[in-house]
Amino acid sequence: MPTVLNHCVNYKSLIVYQNAVIIYDLTYFFKEHFLLHGDRTQDQMEQAARSGKQNIVEGLTDGVTSMEMSIKLLNVARGSLMELLEDYEDYLRVHNLRLWPVGDERHTKMRDYTYRHKRAEDYSRYYDRWDDETLCNLAITLIHQTDRGLYAYIKKIEQTFLEQGGIKERMSSARREARGY
Repeated sequence: MPTVLNHCVNYKSLIVYQNAVIIYDLTYFFKEHFLLHGDRTQDQMEQAARSGKQNIVEGLTDGVTSMEMSIKLLNVARGSLMELLEDYEDYLRVHNLRLWPVGDERHTKMRDYTYRHKRAEDYSRYYDRWDDETLCNLAITLIHQTDRGLYAYIKKIEQTFLEQGGIKERMSSARREARGY
């Protein structure tokens, strides 16, 4: 018997969600410790980080019935994270700090750490020890990894849609099969 609903994804087990939680927590710490209270950027950064995380949750949950909505919301998450990326890059630039280039030893160590560690606790214990340049580069690294993961996940949903169709097609097919035609 054909299925009508898509498989329900445990979003908490996905790396993109786990990274989004870390990005949100890191951003919350960063804005409280490195941005002036009352600075509009504080709210903008927190909301962009929150939107990235929450749209992953909503996009994956809505994906049970609508691949279209899933793709849209996951792209909203990407857009929010790109907005946040700009804020971190702006912070580095206006404070004369360095964006660690690919190949820089610090970048390589940070990238390797982020590939191996996916729990918020793996990061929060270092927040008080790391300076603003390090925290910005950490956020930038995680945002890039999350964006690549979201893009790959969206392409996977797109391929599934091309192979299986949307919910209306699956519902019609299931109904025809149930009736025996």
